[in-house]
Amino acid sequence: MHEESLSAYSLKSKGTSTLLGGQLPINVINSNQYVPPLTAGEGDNFPSLDHVIHTALSDKIKPVILVGPAGSGKTTALEKLVVDWAKGKHLQNFSYVFRFQFRELNSRAGLFTLQTLMLQYHCDLSPESMSLVLQNPENVLFIFDELDQYEHSLDHSVQSLCSDLSQSASISRLVASLLQGKLLKGAAFLLATRPTDCLKFLDGTKVDLLGFLKPQRKAYFGQFFTDPNIANRALMNMEKTLGFYDFCTSPRFCWTVCSIYKSLFDAGERLPETLTQVCLSIMVHLIEALSLDEAHSRDLVLALGRMASHCCLDQHSSSTKKEMDSFGLQQFLTSQTPLDTLLRVDGDLESDGCVFSFHTQLMQEFFLAVAFFLDKSISESVKEMLEKHEGHAKFLDLYLSGLSEPIQQRPLETLLGEFNSDQIMDFKRWLKSSSQKTLEGYYKEKHLHCFRLLHQSQNESLAKEIVTSSGRIGISYGDLGLQDCVALNYVIMCLGEIEQLNLYNTRNLTEENAEILAPAMGLSQKIMLSQSFLSTGSMPHLASAISKGRTTELDLSYTHLGDASLKILCTGLRDCKMHKLKISVCRLTEACCGDLVSVLTSGTSQLCVLELMFNELGDQGLTQLCQALHSPSCKLQELQLQGCSVTGGSMEALSTALCSGQSKLRILNLTRNTIGDSGMEQLSKALQHPLCELQSLTLARCELTHLVFEELGSLLTSGTSRLKSLTVGLNSVGDQGVKHLWDAIADPCCLLEDLDVEMTELTDACIGDLCAAVSTSSCLRSLELRNNSLTIVSVPALVQVMQDSNTMQEMNLRYNDFGEEAFEMLDQCDKIRY
Repeated sequence: MHEESLSAYSLKSKGTSTLLGGQLPINVINSNQYVPPLTAGEGDNFPSLDHVIHTALSDKIKPVILVGPAGSGKTTALEKLVVDWAKGKHLQNFSYVFRFQFRELNSRAGLFTLQTLMLQYHCDLSPESMSLVLQNPENVLFIFDELDQYEHSLDHSVQSLCSDLSQSASISRLVASLLQGKLLKGAAFLLATRPTDCLKFLDGTKVDLLGFLKPQRKAYFGQFFTDPNIANRALMNMEKTLGFYDFCTSPRFCWTVCSIYKSLFDAGERLPETLTQVCLSIMVHLIEALSLDEAHSRDLVLALGRMASHCCLDQHSSSTKKEMDSFGLQQFLTSQTPLDTLLRVDGDLESDGCVFSFHTQLMQEFFLAVAFFLDKSISESVKEMLEKHEGHAKFLDLYLSGLSEPIQQRPLETLLGEFNSDQIMDFKRWLKSSSQKTLEGYYKEKHLHCFRLLHQSQNESLAKEIVTSSGRIGISYGDLGLQDCVALNYVIMCLGEIEQLNLYNTRNLTEENAEILAPAMGLSQKIMLSQSFLSTGSMPHLASAISKGRTTELDLSYTHLGDASLKILCTGLRDCKMHKLKISVCRLTEACCGDLVSVLTSGTSQLCVLELMFNELGDQGLTQLCQALHSPSCKLQELQLQGCSVTGGSMEALSTALCSGQSKLRILNLTRNTIGDSGMEQLSKALQHPLCELQSLTLARCELTHLVFEELGSLLTSGTSRLKSLTVGLNSVGDQGVKHLWDAIADPCCLLEDLDVEMTELTDACIGDLCAAVSTSSCLRSLELRNNSLTIVSVPALVQVMQDSNTMQEMNLRYNDFGEEAFEMLDQCDKIRY
C-alpha cells in the first residue's frame, strides 16, 4: 500500500514543463527519456549517479548527499529512484521510503513529534502503522530535496538535538536531529542540494554531480528525437556549437536545446552556429509564446534587462517583489502573463514573500545584452557598461558582439522593434579598437577572447579587417580548449590563409580538437606542434588537413609520436605540399622507416627536408631510408639524423645511395652517431664520386680519429667533392688531426666555405697552419673555433689574418683560454666573435 501511494504521488504531474525551467521529472520518466547523470570519481572514472546511490546506501551509516548546480538532474534522479523502488526494481532492502522537500518544510510552524510530521506528508499510513515503521529504522530511507532552500540551521551548536521519538519539537530541531544521527538512529538518508554552506554541518558521503558528458548527451538526444538521423544532426550541431561550455552538462539545458532544435527542424529553419544564435532562438520562442504586442514585449525585455543587471552587479540570485516593481515588471506580475516561462518564481504571486530569479546565468546575461541595445534612452557607453559588469558577467561581451550584426538582430527586432543604432555603432568601434590593441600584444588568452568575440559576430569581413592588421597572430596558441579551437578555426577560415599556426606545447590534442582545427590547419603554411601530446585519434584529422591543404612545414618535434601515429600521418604526406617535416625526439624506431620511404618515393610527395634527430632508427632504419635516395621520385635534399643510433654498419648503403645518380641529397647531419673509421671510409668514397651532390656534412661527436681527418683532407682536394660546409667538432684529434683540414683549405681544389672544428683540442701550435690556410683560401667564409685551448699568444695572428682576408666573414673564438687583456686586441676586428 505504501509503495503504491508513493508511486502514485511521484507519478502525478506537479506543475508544467517550461523551456527554461526544464521538463518535469515525471515527464522525463514517463517518456523513457531518463539518462542517469554522471558523478565525479577517481581519475577518469565517472560512475553514474544511480550506481553511486545504490552503492552508498548499502552502507546506511552516513547520509548520502548529492551536490550539483541547478539543472544537473538531482530532482529527476530522486524521482526515478522513488518510482523504481516502488516498482520493486531497486533498494528493496528498505521497506519504507519517505520523501520531503526543504522548501515545503520552511512553511511548517509549530511543534511536532517525528510521527505526526511524517503523517502529514504520508497520510497513506495509519498512526499505528507509522509507529511500527519507526520502531524499525534500519528499514527506512528518508529522501530530502533542495537542502540549499532550507531556511533553518543544521548547526547542532545553535540548538539542542533530541533523541526521543515521542518528544515534540520544532521542524528545525527535528530535521537537525535526524540528519545529525541523534533521532531515529539506523535510518538511511539521501539528500540533494546545490552547493551550500549547510554542508559543513553534515557528516556524510558527498557525491558531486557532473551531469551529462558527451555519451550521456548522445543517449539523451537519441531518446528525445524519434528519428535517429535528426537526433544525430542535432547532437553534432550542439557539440560543435555549445559542447565546450560547462552548462552543456546540465540535463535541463539539454532539454531546452532539444526543444528549440525540434521547433527549428519542424519549421525547416537552420540550426544555430553560435551561443548567441542559440539564446536568440530561445528568446524568440519565449517572446512569441507570450503573445504580447510589440510595445509590451519591448517593455518586458527592458525591465528584465534592468533585473539582470541588478542580479549581476549585486550578486543576487533572486529579486523580491518590491525590487521587481522598481525594474518596471509590476504590470507583468499577473496570471495573464505566465512569467514562470521566463523566470523562476518561488512563492505565491500574491504574496510579498514571492521571489524571482533567472533560470540560468546564460539567459540572464542575454536579456541584459538585448536590453542594452534595445534601450534608446540610455546614455551609458559600451565601454562603461562592460567595465561596470566586469567580473560579474561571463558572456555579456560575446552576446553584444553577436547581437551587433544585423542578420542576428532581425528576429528580435521583428518582435521588439528596432535596436539603438548609436549603441550598435559604439560597440563596433569598441570591438575594433580593443581587438586591434589586443592582437598587437603577446597575451594568448586575450587573443583567444578576441577570436571568440569575432566568432560570435559571424562577420567575415570584420574578422579580416581586425586580424590582418595584427603582426602578432603567430604567437603560440597551444593547449586550446574546444571553445577556443572553434573560435580560432573560424577566424582562420575568414582569413583564407595563415602563414603560421602555432600550437606549440599543446598538452593534449584530442580527436575533437583536431577535427575542429582541421580546416584551419589546411589553410596554414606552417604548423607548429612541437612539445605537444597528440592523441592517436587526432592523427587522421591532421593527415587529412595536410593532404588537402597548403601546409609546407610541419613541426612535430618532441611529441612522442611513435611509429603507429606516424604511419597514420604518412597517409596524408604522400600527396601534399609538405616541404619540411620535423619529427625529432618522437620515439620512432626502424619500423617507421618503411612508411617514410613509401612517402618519399610516392611520386607526389614534395618532401625536401626531413628531421629525424634522436630517434632509435639504427642501421636498419637508415638502410631502409637509403632505398628512397635511389628513387628518381625522391626529392629529399636535407636529412637530419643526429643521435639516431647509426654506426659504420650502414655507411656502405648510404654511400651507394649518394653516388647512385638519383640522390638529390645536399645536406646530411650524422652528429652523435658512432660512424668510426670504417664507416667514414665508406662515406668518403661517395663524397669523392662525381654523381654525389652532397654539399654539407656534419660529423660532430662521431668518434672520428686522425685517420678520418686525413681521409677528409684528401677528399676535399680531390677535385670531385662538392662539399662546401663541414662540421667535425667534438672529435678529439688535436692539432695534428685538424692539420689535414688546414692543408686542404689551402688547396685551390677545395670548395669549403664553412668549417666547424669546435672542441677538437686545438692549441696555439696550430695557428701557423690555420693562418696560412685562411690567407690562401679563396672560398672559406666562416670558421668555428669555439671551446678549444687557444690563448692570447694566438690573438695577434688571428686578428691580422682576418683583417687581411677579403673572403672571410666570421671567426668564432668563444670559450677559448683568453684573458680580458686579449679582448681589446680582438675588438680591432669586427669579424671576430669572442
